[in-house]
Amino acid sequence: MTDYRKINNLVGWLVFLIATAVYVLTLEPTASFWDAGEFIACSYKLLVPHPPGAPFYLLVGRIFSMFASDPTQVAWWVNLLSALSSSFTVLFLFWSITILSRRLLVKQEGVTPTKGQTVLIMGAGAVGALAYTFTDSAWFSAVEAEVYAMSSFFTAIVFWAMLRWESKVGESLSDKWLILIAYLIGLSIGAHLLNLVAIPALAFIYYFRLYRPTWKGGLIAFLISAVIVIAILWGIIPGLPSLAGNVEVFFVNSLGLPFGSGIIFFVILLVAAIIYGIRYSIKHNIRVLNTAILCFTFILIGYSSYMMIPIRSSYNPTIDENDPQDILSFVSYLKREQYGDRPLLYGPQYNAQPVSQEEGAPRYVKGKDKYVVTGRKLETVYDSKDKTLLPRIYSDNPQHLQEYKKWVDLREGQAPTFGQNLSFLLRYQLGHMYWRYFLWNFVGRESDVQQAGVLWFGKPTDGVPDRVANSKARNTFYLLPLVFGIIGLIFQIRKNERDAFIVGLLFFFTGIAIALYLNQPPIEPRERDYTFAGSFYAFSIWIGLGVLGIAELLNRGLRNVTTSGAIATVIGLAVPGILAAEGWDDHDRSNRYHSVDSAKNLLDSVAPNGILFTNGDNDTFPLWYAQEVEGYRTDVRVAVLSYLNTDWYIDQMKRQAYESDPWPLTLENENYRQGTNDYLPYVERQQVAAGIDLKQFVSLIRQNHPALQVQAGSGSTLLSFPTKNFFLNVDTDKVAQAGFVADDYQDQISDRMQWTINKSLLEKKHMIILDLLATNEWNRPVYFSTTVNSADFMGLSEYFQLEGLAYRVVPVKVSSEDMPGFLNKELMYENMMKKFRFRNFNDPSIFYDENYFRFAANARDKFGKLAAEYLMSGDNARAKEIVDYCFEQLPPSTIPYDYYTPQFISIMADLGEEERARSLWEDMAKNSRESVDYYLEKGALFDMEIQTNLFIMQQLIGEAQAIGEEQKAKELQDVFVQYLQRMRR
Repeated sequence: MTDYRKINNLVGWLVFLIATAVYVLTLEPTASFWDAGEFIACSYKLLVPHPPGAPFYLLVGRIFSMFASDPTQVAWWVNLLSALSSSFTVLFLFWSITILSRRLLVKQEGVTPTKGQTVLIMGAGAVGALAYTFTDSAWFSAVEAEVYAMSSFFTAIVFWAMLRWESKVGESLSDKWLILIAYLIGLSIGAHLLNLVAIPALAFIYYFRLYRPTWKGGLIAFLISAVIVIAILWGIIPGLPSLAGNVEVFFVNSLGLPFGSGIIFFVILLVAAIIYGIRYSIKHNIRVLNTAILCFTFILIGYSSYMMIPIRSSYNPTIDENDPQDILSFVSYLKREQYGDRPLLYGPQYNAQPVSQEEGAPRYVKGKDKYVVTGRKLETVYDSKDKTLLPRIYSDNPQHLQEYKKWVDLREGQAPTFGQNLSFLLRYQLGHMYWRYFLWNFVGRESDVQQAGVLWFGKPTDGVPDRVANSKARNTFYLLPLVFGIIGLIFQIRKNERDAFIVGLLFFFTGIAIALYLNQPPIEPRERDYTFAGSFYAFSIWIGLGVLGIAELLNRGLRNVTTSGAIATVIGLAVPGILAAEGWDDHDRSNRYHSVDSAKNLLDSVAPNGILFTNGDNDTFPLWYAQEVEGYRTDVRVAVLSYLNTDWYIDQMKRQAYESDPWPLTLENENYRQGTNDYLPYVERQQVAAGIDLKQFVSLIRQNHPALQVQAGSGSTLLSFPTKNFFLNVDTDKVAQAGFVADDYQDQISDRMQWTINKSLLEKKHMIILDLLATNEWNRPVYFSTTVNSADFMGLSEYFQLEGLAYRVVPVKVSSEDMPGFLNKELMYENMMKKFRFRNFNDPSIFYDENYFRFAANARDKFGKLAAEYLMSGDNARAKEIVDYCFEQLPPSTIPYDYYTPQFISIMADLGEEERARSLWEDMAKNSRESVDYYLEKGALFDMEIQTNLFIMQQLIGEAQAIGEEQKAKELQDVFVQYLQRMRR
């Protein structure tokens, strides 16, 4: 036994070291796109990230960040937390497989495995654990600062701990394993809630070990596990804080006691109840009750990491999402109320018509001496005939409606049938958004293009465009992982049905059940495979057990367990081998820097003390990282447009942040408090139809003036905007002296800005932007990122001056078909040619995905516009310098051609480089035709790729004249028309 235990530990730690080495070697050195920049910044300074937060992750991340020798190393160290979380996941996966394998080979408890059995058990553990190490989804999460690696770690350790408990049942201290599991579940809440779905599998381990299985008993065990999940998910996490909030409001508002008194009373009552329960269980010798109360207590101890959120929020840090510093806002934060909800088992469909609205619970905010009601939650009521079981086709977003039609035959004016909802569930939510990801991990992946399918056998390149054929993400595993997993599943079912059922439950609840719960709409901003890593973890157990199945087949001929086990292990190692060989190049992020470089480039497009409006996650989170961690350009105030629809974020903009001064707003909190001026409808007033002074309009909002009030359907009043035409008087002398307008346009500075807002509804964010423009008096530069949706420009685009990757609002009106506003070419040259960074973007050995391509395309576009501007002014030398620099830093060998590239053809031709221009035209024409042919065969899911390449063709047809290729343009035009006809069909 001792030798087996030593071997088990030694091999386990060896596998751990291999996984750690792999993840460290491929670790991203800085902040990646999406949430990583936010998590690194919030870990480094213990800030408050987006709901529902991840306080335990942040606390551990903070410890890791303290090992950094300088701020530029912080990201690597926080990324290392994910790497180690993942390698520990691999370690506990190994030990879980060896426990399950030993049960299959050694039938009697306490009997030491033979030498041959030990070889086979270690082989199974190593193959399964290493296979998971190199799976696409696990590897992706292991090399960046995200919570999913830590979430997988908690799933792995609680499953292993439950297996350990099972072997200790009957011993005096066996229940300590259950209490440990409860504590780990409590801690996991502070990372991610995915760990909770492992509870049903844990419940059946408990049931099978202590009871004789029956159908009735199994059903009861399942129901109890469901109750436990619901009790934690809804009872403990938001339930206890909600109850505490109700007590707090009662104590403060009804009893007149000071703030916090209700919380103190609630905590004392809760602690007293726990103590009483423990004493009662000991006095009456009720072991189950005692264990249950201790488990509940340790879940709360683990969950207490969430105390960090209101504590840190109370200090008003620079990142303080939702401002959850009091109990009521904290509850809203936990419930993720800002994201809304989706119907799950029963609810309305996309075409459901509301019949009324009912007032729900009141919304409170902390006032001067009590909690003030700012309104009530409105709950929309639908007719029962518009509701259905399993409402999967529920979103009325126009884009979603178009996507629904790709999956089911929806007809105008008809409600989806239950069969259509079920079809969408099976085809899209399970087929496309789960099983496709499953096969990515164990069969192969076509490419990194959004919606990419499964690559089953080999890597055929006939008819495959270069971008797809040459993609490092084009991987095939020749079915080896899938086959081994199926063999392992069959082997376990034959040998031990109960264990197979438990692993199957883990596989189901961490995969298919999550897909059912998420009820995903038909458009996602990115692939969501990382959500199901726990399911792929469970399947890796079967991959490991597949070694046992292979060994059993071999042993029929060899009649030697040791030899069979060794051969089966060698064969099995082909699975992690091919996963590693195929996946290394597209998971190696060790030299990628552009996510942070793009953020710094955007910040460098902004003048000192500027205000920059950004669009979303990838626009914003890298900027937060650059400012919060590396202290880069902290004079720039980054403002996320979607957050500006909230009162807490506007309040943050009115506070000092490092070197950035507070915003000069005139509107007070009472003007934009939640429930107040959330939107302003357009209601025309003839008196100001020709236009209204912006300052006067903002003043009327501040006064809640009757002239803007209109009757709302609920009997209350709303403020409106009375005209779409606005003007703002300008101090031209002040603007001219400031010198921020390009020299070529100094004589066009206007004493009045006039523009039209082409919107029928102004959101709160638009109201705040208008207030800023009215009161700023040109003291601070105001910018929009070039990636911001043009609908948020509010008609101001004619007053934009491009200075890099951001538009500056200036009092110069220029109309242009090609772009908003005009260029300040000298300043833009200084920014883009001397300040911007493109580290390693020209290295073809580094893998870049679609996120990087989008930022590269934006930069290419600006280089092209800058070169064209110099060409127009007669400075050919500088125009050529810009073109050469662009293609040197962003070469097609690394960054594929995009819809901004065709503009360079005429520029090259005008610079006298006709051959270079012709070569570019022919390459792009060939690539776009190949791409359209390929994606038309793939189907409607790739509409975006098809439309992008058709748009490129249109541009190429127009650019052909510049290189004297009218005949080729005509031929491409004919092809273009044929493609349009095929798309219509």
